[in-house]
Formats: sequence, structure tokens, C-alpha cells
Amino acid sequence: MKILALIPARLASSRFPGKPMMPILGKPMIGHVYEKVSKSLFLDKVAVATCDQQIKEYIESIGGEAIITSDKHERASDRCAEALLKIESKENIKYDIVVMIQGDEPMIHSDMIDEAVAPMLENSEINVINLMSQILNEADIQDRNCIKVVFDFNNDALYFSREPIPTRINLPNFKVYKQVCVIPFKRDFLIEYTNLSPTPLELAESVDMMRILEHGFKVHMKETSYETQAVDTQEDLIKVEKAMRKNL
Repeated sequence: MKILALIPARLASSRFPGKPMMPILGKPMIGHVYEKVSKSLFLDKVAVATCDQQIKEYIESIGGEAIITSDKHERASDRCAEALLKIESKENIKYDIVVMIQGDEPMIHSDMIDEAVAPMLENSEINVINLMSQILNEADIQDRNCIKVVFDFNNDALYFSREPIPTRINLPNFKVYKQVCVIPFKRDFLIEYTNLSPTPLELAESVDMMRILEHGFKVHMKETSYETQAVDTQEDLIKVEKAMRKNL
């Protein structure tokens, strides 16, 4: 199995413009993500998928590879599909699995990629996997930047939302989970994703995975043992830098 990791990143974030290049402990956030992802022994290749020359030049300056994609993509999955085809055409190679890791996950650990890919290697029927982790505070439950997920007894997602789901979360011992954006796709399923029409709930929630669910496919969920925090705002950046400094 040949496994490619793609890190989608763009400067024109609506919630936090320029965030991939924002410094954390003296290094742009995208640099932290790229270097940590590159430590995974599961991966044959790592590249950044971006529509911004500034990000491309920075990644190349640290010895990495970046692929320029269209600036018209609304979904990270579509951006990664374009980058995948460009890499395969350039290298005359075909990958089996594509792991999408969002460029705003600077606390990612390389072992999280192993956690995410493992179920796909064990079960050939799985087309796409999302990592998830338990939410341990009320602020994240209420935060619209934190994507919540509910799933069935087979750990397949039922729904993703920026709102608190389920509504009644004060039940005894009830656990609430959030999506962690480490997402392996089977290569052909990622291409199929781009051929699926955008869906009403995908647009309403602004969540890539809803396109998959609405078209009748499954998204398998895998709980990670690592604690992470995505950066969606300046406040998140401050919180993450503080947490990362403790781990130095």
C-alpha cells in the first residue's frame, strides 16, 4: 500500500485570515504540522496542498513539497483531490490511501496518522475514516468552530454539526465527541467525492463529511488517544502555543 499525506492550507480563511503562516513558538503553524506529519512511518510521501505562493515558498524553504491548487475550492477534500492527481501525474505513480490532515492542527502527533489508517488496513470495506476525541469542557461543546459528531454502535458517523449534538447532553455518563481532522480516504473514493454534488447539509454545516453521508456512504470514526486543539481563532492560537510550550 502506498500512502500519501496531504495538508490543505490557504491564507484566505474566513474565520482567521493568514492563519497557516501565523507563528507558534517562532515557527509558522503550517511548519509545525508538516514536520510532525512527516515523522509518521506509515507515509510514503507528505505534501501541502495550497493555492497560495507564500505557503508554497515557505514549505519548500524547509525542504518540503507543496502543490499549487485552484483557489476556487470550498472544501479541503476537493483541494486534496486536485493535488493528488497532480502528484500522480508528475510522478507516474498511483497511491492507495490519501490521508488529509488539516493545516490548522499544530498539536498533531505522528502516531495519530497510524491510529487513523489502521482500521482501513484491517477492513477493506472502509472508504474514509475520521479521528475523533472526547470533548471535556462546555466551552468546546458550544463553540461553532468545534465540529461535533454522533455515531452508531459500529462507530460509523450519523451526523456532524457545529451545534451541540445531541441536544440533551446532561445525561449521566454521556460522552460528547469532536471531529479531529486527520482523515484517510481510499484513493478512488477521494476522487469519487469530487464527483458527488455538494449537498444541503454539507453547505448548512460547512463540513466536508456531510456530502458523504448525504449521498449514502459511511464515514468510520476512530477515537484518538492524543489530545489536540485546532486553531480557528486568535484565541485558539494563544491557547495552543501555551499548551505546546509546556511540552517542550
